[in-house]
Amino acid sequence: MPGPLVECVPNFSLGSDRRRVESIVAAMRLDGVHLLDLSMDADQNRSIVTIAGEPAAVVEAAVRGAGKAAELIDLTRQTGVHPRIGAADVIPFVPISGITLDKCVLLARQAGLEIWRRFSVPVYFYEAAAARPDRANLENVRQGQFEGLRDSARKESSRRPDVGGPDLHPTAGACAVGARKFLVAYNIYLDSADVAVARAIAREVRAASLGLKGVKALGLAAHGRAQLSLNIGDFQATPVSEVYKAVSNLAARHKAAPVEGEVIGLIPEAACERESEWMRQLIGFDPTAKILENRLASPLAWPE
Repeated sequence: MPGPLVECVPNFSLGSDRRRVESIVAAMRLDGVHLLDLSMDADQNRSIVTIAGEPAAVVEAAVRGAGKAAELIDLTRQTGVHPRIGAADVIPFVPISGITLDKCVLLARQAGLEIWRRFSVPVYFYEAAAARPDRANLENVRQGQFEGLRDSARKESSRRPDVGGPDLHPTAGACAVGARKFLVAYNIYLDSADVAVARAIAREVRAASLGLKGVKALGLAAHGRAQLSLNIGDFQATPVSEVYKAVSNLAARHKAAPVEGEVIGLIPEAACERESEWMRQLIGFDPTAKILENRLASPLAWPE
């Protein structure tokens, strides 16, 4: 893939209907854009798609995906354990090669404007693309989820979208569009079904609670077990092994332990720690399919 290369990782608030998810993904098919990964989770009712390619084409693909999601996902009927504000919930742009994070900020702004212009879905900018300091953190944008934001955006000027609004789209909500570095999305399953344990651990490890730098964490119930859903925003500053060790130590206080893990989406080769305990616990980890550099060399076929 010669020339500047950008990754985009749209998160859609649907993970229980493969036919509709594949329709959304198919809408993103464009020359110059490659499909690298599709991860669906029925419990979270969420799908994460990874695409990469030439910057302008990736922006257009992301915008089309957001439009198709707005058509197919009705948040007034959608439920799931993962927080969400929109049908196309978050759309981050990530520099891979030949492009800077600052340029990805411009791509995010362009995508946000087009999502509003074409589909009347208002947009919040977050992370490096944030137009306001209090929106750099996605959790601040997502506070109250779709239902709470729908009311507060209408009543409170501080909660209004950066583009469009003030009302959210009646069924598709709003979209958070951002630019960021590579992120490792990593889930840890505990040998316990007690979600309170996972939530207590999440509070202690997340950066917002003065835990680990660049780490976001939620405690959830998934597949009948307590799960830590972790986003590691700077794996060089905070390696995944450090996160795993902290979770293990905290779990031990509750007489629990991590027993399995999974990587959602792709992981850069530089984040892999081949002999680590966290990698040994990964469920069905296939380096060919899950490592970014390998998938770039061999993209997936687009759904029809």
